[in-house]
Amino acid sequence: MTLLTAFAAVAACGSDADNSAASPAAGPHSAHADTSSAPPQPLRAGERFLDLKMAEAYTPAPPEGGGTDEYRCQVIDPGLTKAVFLTGTQVMPENVAIAHHAIVYAVPPGGAALVREQDAKTPGLGWQCFGGTGVPGAEVEEDDAAWVDTWAPGATETLLTQDAGYKLEPGSLLILQMHYNLLATDGKPAGSDRSAVRLRLTDGTPQTRELVTWSLDAPTDLPCAADESGPLCDRAASIADVTKRFGSDVGEMADRQVEECNQGGAPKPGDTQTCDHKVTEPMTLFAGFGHMHMLGRAMKVELNPGTPNAKVVLDVPQFDFDNQRLVKLPSPVEIGPGDTLRVTCTHDAGLRKRLPQLSKLPPRYVVWGDGTSDEMCIGIMTVSPRKS
Repeated sequence: MTLLTAFAAVAACGSDADNSAASPAAGPHSAHADTSSAPPQPLRAGERFLDLKMAEAYTPAPPEGGGTDEYRCQVIDPGLTKAVFLTGTQVMPENVAIAHHAIVYAVPPGGAALVREQDAKTPGLGWQCFGGTGVPGAEVEEDDAAWVDTWAPGATETLLTQDAGYKLEPGSLLILQMHYNLLATDGKPAGSDRSAVRLRLTDGTPQTRELVTWSLDAPTDLPCAADESGPLCDRAASIADVTKRFGSDVGEMADRQVEECNQGGAPKPGDTQTCDHKVTEPMTLFAGFGHMHMLGRAMKVELNPGTPNAKVVLDVPQFDFDNQRLVKLPSPVEIGPGDTLRVTCTHDAGLRKRLPQLSKLPPRYVVWGDGTSDEMCIGIMTVSPRKS
């Protein structure tokens, strides 16, 4: 994998808060009554808030071909007239009954025309965007669209140090990707949503470090539990189902990850999967968070595993979807060519029967996918390239 300033295949979904060994009666994630946005932290010297909102309310609906998830991207213009640094972000969902996750992407001026074109050619507000921004063209998808924030129930403002931030030039746009999950409403519309985003901006100094995101992913090859059976317990059938629901790019991800991560290029069915990512340029690790879906149990990212200098840089021993927060490292970690970052994820098919959102769905061999019943394994690191 190369260093990306965008992540082109993220999804999330509702989760019971019981992804640990606690009682499975902790309550369904679809009950979002207590997940209103918390007040932001006070402004620091030189900072200011910029409040932005979706152009109009949107009523989600299941996509054609079945499913209970809709991903909708909206373009939001911050109207910048000079370069600024983004040092904090807070997504403020309006309809928390259906808003199950959100991602904020920052698109530089060079990609703005592609975003505007995508928005103009799609009827209605925004466009459907399973897997990333949904905007064709490498300039938006893989080179310049920085993933600057993720919201999930329980999240508050993502607050960065004043000495580092995402640089936004005049003409930059934001893409707000909202994941609406309709499992709790049996796939029926559940009202509209007009979510908002609050940006914390500063002019920065010559010493301010520019941040990007690096997504470290690993395969998901989680077989059906021993007491489960059904047509989707076959890996190929499950991949075909993911492809039908989300398209070939997402459907091909499972095999693509296996080729990149597994020696010999063969799937390794099991609860725990890993992938090593070689560091190709000098950079500083500032923060990170782990992302999985409803069957996630634990995740970690290790630097140079198996060597005398091995170090765990991100550790999520009890994954909780409702608490996917950016974690600042105790101190920045300097890495460079010759180093390796290993991401490891553990999933648990046994949780399927305990989670209300999954208990009525047919058992499946779980692979990478954008939906609630699919899975992911991603260590998302906030980094800053350096010259040496």
